[in-house]
Amino acid sequence: MRTLFAVLLLSAAAAAQAQYPQRPVQVIVPWGAGGGTDATARIIATLLEKELKQPFSVVNRTGGSGVVGHDAIAKAPADGYTIGMITVEITMMHHVGLTPLKHTDYTPIGLMNADPAGVHVRVDSPYKSVKDLLAAIKANPGKLKASGTGQGGIWHLAIAGLLKDQGIDPGALPWVPSNGAAPGLQDMVAGGVEVVPCSVPEARAMIDAGRVRALAIMDANPPALYPNVPTLQKALGTNWAIAAWRVIAAPKGIPPEAQRTLTAALKKVYDSKDYKDFMASRGFGVIWADPEGTAKFMAASDANLGAALKAVGLAK
Repeated sequence: MRTLFAVLLLSAAAAAQAQYPQRPVQVIVPWGAGGGTDATARIIATLLEKELKQPFSVVNRTGGSGVVGHDAIAKAPADGYTIGMITVEITMMHHVGLTPLKHTDYTPIGLMNADPAGVHVRVDSPYKSVKDLLAAIKANPGKLKASGTGQGGIWHLAIAGLLKDQGIDPGALPWVPSNGAAPGLQDMVAGGVEVVPCSVPEARAMIDAGRVRALAIMDANPPALYPNVPTLQKALGTNWAIAAWRVIAAPKGIPPEAQRTLTAALKKVYDSKDYKDFMASRGFGVIWADPEGTAKFMAASDANLGAALKAVGLAK
């Protein structure tokens, strides 16, 4: 009788696990509303709801140059009911001394997106090309300022690395930390800074509104949204390139069944027409990797960006 009771208990537990999720899931975004990370997380959450028949609510946890939200994801209960969108900064922040958190502090679910950096100025800026802009930075060190992410974040490294590549002291363009590209762009159009080196999709609304101009893209190919924007190779003859990426992840140690369910659903989201159309309409890049591939991708990013941060003097 006891054996039968034990079997029934195990069967009930297995059935409960198989039914994950049984209640709403929270999706933490470490960056502000309106930016590329927020937009990507929201379309993914909407489509995960359709796949898994439970609400997936997006919560923006900003602050600390991305540390607050990444910390909230890592320290949430490891039950599968809190997940988040971790970004390329998780392979950078510990190198610059912002946090001890690393990509290994999470359970990877899937890699969903990557976008190269662009160089953006106000539409009324006197700098009509990236060459003009760099010349002004070199001639007037400290006069111009840039923003778009936290200190030592991906967009900071993008412009600092470009300056270093062009023989210009990265310190000649002071960095103003922000909680993402959207507030950085708002600050720029308001006159607070002169440059935002964020992805082209993040700047799209202001480009289309005639408030921002893209000078160049840090990639081998022009952006699909604006094919007339030159690559750095065309504009400056350099192959310097850098991109942001976004991964759906959970706290370390979530139940394997939850990870498998989330990954299977996420792959369906990635393959869906809704996701591909949404990303294409905004010019966002799409890329997929399963948990094992995502872990390897993040490890490579950590090594590469750590070396780049050291090279430009941003690593502690």
